[in-house]
Amino acid sequence: MSYMDNLANDAEIEAYGKSVQEYLDLKMDVTRFTAGRLQMGIYGQRQEGVNMIRIKLPGGRVSASKLRTIASALETYSRHDVVHITTRQDIQMHYVPLEQTPAALRHLAAGGLTTREACGNTIRNVTTCPLSGVCPRQHVDVTAHLEGTVQHFLRNPLTQQMPRKFKISLSACEADCAQGMMHDLGVIAVHSGDRFGFKVVAGGGLGHKPHEAVVVEEFVEEKDLFAVMEAVIQVHNRYSDRAKRAKSRIKFLVDKFGPEGFVEKYREELGRARSALSLQDRPAGEWSAGSATGEIPGMGAPRRLFAQKQSGHYVFPIGVPMGNLDARQLRGLADLCDTFDLPDIRATQDQNMFLTGVHESRIESVRAALAELGLGLPQVGDDVVACPGTSTCRLGITSSTIVGPKLSGGKHDLKIRVSGCHNGCAQPEAADIGIYGEGKRMHGRLVPHYQMHFGGNAMAGGALAFKGPSVPTARIQEAIERVQGAYDSGREGGETFFTWAHRMDRTFFGELLADLLVVAPEDVERVARDHGQEEDFRVLQLGGGECAGVVQARIGTNFYEAAHERNYRDALKFQSKFVDAVHCAAEIARLISQGMTDLLGGKRYDDLLEQAEELHRVLPTKPRLSRQLVKFAEDFAQPAEDLTDGRLTELFSELDAWTMEVAEFCLTFDRQLDLTGALPAPLKIVTRSSAVSREQPSVIA
Repeated sequence: MSYMDNLANDAEIEAYGKSVQEYLDLKMDVTRFTAGRLQMGIYGQRQEGVNMIRIKLPGGRVSASKLRTIASALETYSRHDVVHITTRQDIQMHYVPLEQTPAALRHLAAGGLTTREACGNTIRNVTTCPLSGVCPRQHVDVTAHLEGTVQHFLRNPLTQQMPRKFKISLSACEADCAQGMMHDLGVIAVHSGDRFGFKVVAGGGLGHKPHEAVVVEEFVEEKDLFAVMEAVIQVHNRYSDRAKRAKSRIKFLVDKFGPEGFVEKYREELGRARSALSLQDRPAGEWSAGSATGEIPGMGAPRRLFAQKQSGHYVFPIGVPMGNLDARQLRGLADLCDTFDLPDIRATQDQNMFLTGVHESRIESVRAALAELGLGLPQVGDDVVACPGTSTCRLGITSSTIVGPKLSGGKHDLKIRVSGCHNGCAQPEAADIGIYGEGKRMHGRLVPHYQMHFGGNAMAGGALAFKGPSVPTARIQEAIERVQGAYDSGREGGETFFTWAHRMDRTFFGELLADLLVVAPEDVERVARDHGQEEDFRVLQLGGGECAGVVQARIGTNFYEAAHERNYRDALKFQSKFVDAVHCAAEIARLISQGMTDLLGGKRYDDLLEQAEELHRVLPTKPRLSRQLVKFAEDFAQPAEDLTDGRLTELFSELDAWTMEVAEFCLTFDRQLDLTGALPAPLKIVTRSSAVSREQPSVIA
């Protein structure tokens, strides 16, 4: 069994189950419970009492047995009849009663599935270019790097209480089918002369104020990948705004510091990360130049049968309307994989799926088996993706799941993306034509609209879509058809929609759709209702959505940041980099003491002696804690020549004991505080290569 087949943790599911009961018994406040619930991938719906469970499928990979597990979980715990494939290659199950969520997680875990960190202020599901491993163009199968990334960051203290969510993509060649441009962190395999490695971009994002990622590394060697990734994440942790949730994604740091300043901050973190992780095992792929002339499959599933690099075998794409599958279809797909001995099935960023390893002699048999399930190859015009919108999402403004099936990409098979609000979960800024829902007041009535975007392509050589006019939802079909007609008649030769749209300016689209924007008083009645609604449009105030996570107790955040520093401290000490290890120890003392004084309403100081004085002021009943902090300040100031392995072993042991004392007090003071995974533990023995001692403590939590 590989690591990816056993991502769940029974103990944390049991702990979650206890928190559900405490919440239902009114023994846990809603903020703390929500934080824990989101960490376990349970998302609140606009319908009271039921929840969405987000199942993580790293890289979209899912086996036949896991499909059967998802099918049985759907039937057992959901009040709905379908699961939903997301644009991050997850699978979501809706309408699960809150009290049933622990049992549902146990059910999924028994089948090798996890929901851990699928929501909240964490690293979300890691996406990859869908054809990695079978694409003729690839330089390397990034599956090994995907598995390494998941193993490194899942439950890592560095990523447990970040300022906001963080999204990573991995691509196997310069075409960047995983769309690094729109990610917080994008990793792209590249070929430079006789060298192979990765290009790394960071600071991208969609939703509120879309931002294209900037290059932080044009080329890094495979061995340095995790250090680069950690350095970018640490910039997010250190500088992103933890108070203003609307501006706490890493993309806002690019604006704050400027691209050059952002890269400079990254460089400041990189040296320490590279040093601390220098002895850690890392994934290694089999690299090659790949085919420079092969077809670029594009983001998501191919739109037709696609010849693999393995001779005689094909990728067989499966169109999944609106990304929805019922239990019969899930089991049928599992049976199909077993019948034809196929290696896996993959969920994609366009809410479709595909099979790999289909021998050319079995193509028609597979086609027939899919037809019995009501599935088949994607059809021209059906490249339409929609988020749940007002069907389940607390932030939904428009009924994206109702209008989505009414739309078509037309004969040119354009990418259409429909989001129910400006957060853009359907990725409208990465589409040929993208729209998101909003409300506008006209003649005293609130009228539902779709804000249009044109010419998005987040792969290499592309750009995020530019904003067009906002059109009443009742007229959005006509607007899209009109744009398609203009493209059909105005494009030059085989010009793509992307090229054509960027050749035309915004004024063109405004003039093309101008009459659809005008709503006369006598027209209001015809545009005042959203698709599928019998009542006048209104925006429900449901207390906000949960995609922003929740503001954690600051003391908890400090403990997790200190745990990350402790991992670095121990790794650097093992390498006899004593000065650097002491700097980490000083940071631990600063973080823990600042967090404790915060908890008690005191002030924060960067100087440890000042912080010790403040700690004594707010907690005079425990003078040993502040006296120990004074001692640490003196110990950390020792000359470098006085630092020895034995002395640091003693000092770090004292620091860990002090950390545990502070934690004990904090947990008594705030009984709902959860520090699981953030406290010192006995040194771990880890398997290393023969060149490295087995005494090295793991830097992975």
